[in-house]
Amino acid sequence: MTLKIGILSDSHGWIHPEIISLMNSCDQIIHAGDIIEQQTLEVFTTPLTAVRGNNDAHLKFADIETFELFGNLLAVEHGHEHGWKTPSHDSLRKAHANAKMVIYGHTHKQVIDKTATPWIVNPGASGAVRNGGSSKCLILTIDELQKWEITAHHFANND
Repeated sequence: MTLKIGILSDSHGWIHPEIISLMNSCDQIIHAGDIIEQQTLEVFTTPLTAVRGNNDAHLKFADIETFELFGNLLAVEHGHEHGWKTPSHDSLRKAHANAKMVIYGHTHKQVIDKTATPWIVNPGASGAVRNGGSSKCLILTIDELQKWEITAHHFANND
């Protein structure tokens, strides 16, 4: 059985409609913070886990979430604690040394860094704030052989 996990971050109160559709086709959704409004997440029909971003103090989410997937640890945090402008990948790797992958947000820039373990990924901004002209997300697919594959998605803002 293949597991498909949708990964998004930095929606800031709005999520691109194509991302909503893509996320709802997944088995699980992970939001890496800066949701801003709780009702932003009500568009999802797929089970969702979220962490608190630097703009989410009023929301009742944990700062860090971890999951075990087929014997591998997946860690999620917003990332602003590891460098305000650009979170340090070294710092994230040290904080989650036992993980296979760390998901963070905050920068609004999509990153897939598989140069070392754990992998460090940022889905980019799923909303319209500081997204460079397109809303972004990632899909993590884990197949029956436990091969992890990350696919990047970009959706132009036509509004």
